[in-house]
Amino acid sequence: MPFRVVQLLLGNVRRLGLVEEPQLALLEIASVHALLGQALNGGTSLGKAIDGARNGEHLDYDAVYNGRADWKLLPPIDHPEPTRLIVSGTGLTHLGSAKNRDAMHERPQDEENLTDSMKIFRWGLERGRPAAGETGVAPEWFYKGTGASLRGHNEPLNWPAHAEDGGEEAEIAGVYIVDAAGNPVRIGMAQGNEFSDHVFEKKNYLNLAGSKLRTCSIGPELVIDPDFSRVPGRARVLRRGADGSEASVWSKEIATGESEMCHSLANIEHHHFKFDGHRRPGDVHVHFYGACALSFGEGVRLQDGDVMEVHFDGFGRPLRNPLRVEKAQQALVMVRTLR
Repeated sequence: MPFRVVQLLLGNVRRLGLVEEPQLALLEIASVHALLGQALNGGTSLGKAIDGARNGEHLDYDAVYNGRADWKLLPPIDHPEPTRLIVSGTGLTHLGSAKNRDAMHERPQDEENLTDSMKIFRWGLERGRPAAGETGVAPEWFYKGTGASLRGHNEPLNWPAHAEDGGEEAEIAGVYIVDAAGNPVRIGMAQGNEFSDHVFEKKNYLNLAGSKLRTCSIGPELVIDPDFSRVPGRARVLRRGADGSEASVWSKEIATGESEMCHSLANIEHHHFKFDGHRRPGDVHVHFYGACALSFGEGVRLQDGDVMEVHFDGFGRPLRNPLRVEKAQQALVMVRTLR
């Protein structure tokens, strides 16, 4: 059976927590990264390593989740050296994803005048699910940053002063580590908000790379060995009223998983890890698998303080992040010459 873990912080003390609703069982181990070291170097399973780290203490998960406890939820994976955690993603993977992207770059849809988005999507439909042992077509790929860009549950996602938009992208992200021999190992998966600048991207498809360089979130839980065949879920944007209550301004039933995608998971993983630079021993990777719907595609413009919520069945409690719009105009960045 899949099990779920969270990373916790109390002052300078870190602990792993095993989700045993409605409680968290504290473990005498500081991080998922440390747990992986025990499992990989000791030749044992994650389950056995977790069982051996139990100390009998428990926390009220409600209090931690809602921010009422002294313990704080961290992203469910990180690296002692944040630059050795690579955050990336794959787009146009879902059967419903091309509609939103294509609308951003709309042109007449005859065969000779397809948008680049629709071309990539169609290639995925035709050759994104190769037979075992064969290589399929490469999906769209993008870089989001290092571990410094990851945020956890309840942490704000920033709309930078230089940006033109901030919008949610509800996805599942795969979490990987590269072992000592240079082989990628999938640790598990987590709910994620890939969070992008869709207004900037809409101006020109070549703006995609810049639209992705910003904070994003995963969590609150890392699910070890989840079922990824078909995963229904829901994405919401909530806005606080004058009385302090939250009301939904957008909500969508969504689904991910291999049956909802034009690329197989094996094909996505091959095309990410085929690069030598993505197989450096000890590196951690968080890779977003793509979204099927987003509020921007339905004309919703998020505001400062809006809460973005992502929830997929079987992946634990919903991931919630408020939007923070940086108000101050960004100063011109000046580069000095070294003499």
